[in-house]
Amino acid sequence: MEKEIILESTITCPECGHAKTETMPTDACQWFYKCENCHILLRPKAGDCCVFCSYGTVPCPPVQKDNKGCCH
Repeated sequence: MEKEIILESTITCPECGHAKTETMPTDACQWFYKCENCHILLRPKAGDCCVFCSYGTVPCPPVQKDNKGCCH
């Protein structure tokens, strides 16, 4: 039985605290995300593969699927 993949994650900007729910891509990592409130460009933290793994409420779909901690 395959684990259900969650496709929505709420990204919270570490600079201004603005939060927005976004739909994550299912086949790739998202390396950049521009906060619509303060316009800072978010990048993954060291050791994370994408902005959803660093700043989201749910890790990206490739990480959820493989559960290896990286979506390379």
